[in-house]
Amino acid sequence: MRYFRWAFAVTVLGLALGALLGWQQAGTIEGAATIFFICTVLAVLEISLSFDNAIVNANKLKTMSPVWQRRFLTWGILIAVFGMRIIFPLLIVVVAAQISPVEALVLAASEPEQYAAIMHDAHLSIAAFGGTFLMMVGLGFFFDGEKDIHWVQWLERTMSSYAGVRGIEVAVVLLIVLGFTTLHDDVAARTFLKASIWGLLTFLLVEVLGGVLDRRAVMAAGAQGGLGAFLYLEVLDASFSFDGVIGAFALSQNLFVIAIGLGIGAMYVRSMTIMLVEQGTLAQYRFLEHGAFYAIIVLSVVMYAQSFVHIPEVITGLGGAALIGVSLWSSVRWNRKNGCAGEGA
Repeated sequence: MRYFRWAFAVTVLGLALGALLGWQQAGTIEGAATIFFICTVLAVLEISLSFDNAIVNANKLKTMSPVWQRRFLTWGILIAVFGMRIIFPLLIVVVAAQISPVEALVLAASEPEQYAAIMHDAHLSIAAFGGTFLMMVGLGFFFDGEKDIHWVQWLERTMSSYAGVRGIEVAVVLLIVLGFTTLHDDVAARTFLKASIWGLLTFLLVEVLGGVLDRRAVMAAGAQGGLGAFLYLEVLDASFSFDGVIGAFALSQNLFVIAIGLGIGAMYVRSMTIMLVEQGTLAQYRFLEHGAFYAIIVLSVVMYAQSFVHIPEVITGLGGAALIGVSLWSSVRWNRKNGCAGEGA
């Protein structure tokens, strides 16, 4: 537990700020409890979605010098929390609402009602863009021919067997997008389709970036002890964080709630990374990652549905948390049944 002392401290502070924010907005205990709950779910979701991130970071950090390990675990976490979890969501609001960053920040802090109205008007584009990106992330995990650990056996084995069909994830997502597009009128349909295409292109560009980084592994290896490896890990962290940032909008459109929840989760990812490096072990729960990616797919469908019907945030949060919880429980059962500590998913 000593690895998570700072994460626990940030959790207490963050959840207290979340409850205070809810109280200021609603003026009721129920309002404070709602924001408290959303921040908690966002933190849990960020931890689960970033599980791979902790493993990749741990593997790379083992090869770095102690000095650059400390720099990544201090400066790197500041970049991760303030860059990807605060500035990036703000940029999403700026692009979606077509206002300046200063205006977006001022509105979020001083005029939440007007801010909410602007976000409501821009919600169709955010839902389509985020839903498409998340759907590609989720399906990409299951349409994998090299995936040999399956949680829901019949479904995941079938999807894995079709992984060799080129572009199958893109085809499935486009069919789903076209289906939801028909539910909108002409103007909304064009907006939904355009934003969905941008979400698809963004995912593909992130994949290309990952491929380029993989092909330049020699460069990273040559700078394992210095700035090169540090920057390498920061870019990878941004790639891993993107789905969590987008998915957060399915739970809340409040910039500060998103920042609090994802910031708490990022601190746990940092703590897990340190623990994995110092203990020399990797993931112990083989199905936890599966639950996280099922939660991603659920979030993507919710975001599509929210483009024309309101779905309470509490229901969305409970669905994702339940999937992650069940996958953790299944992992513990598997470990006990097989008499081992578990292995990575």
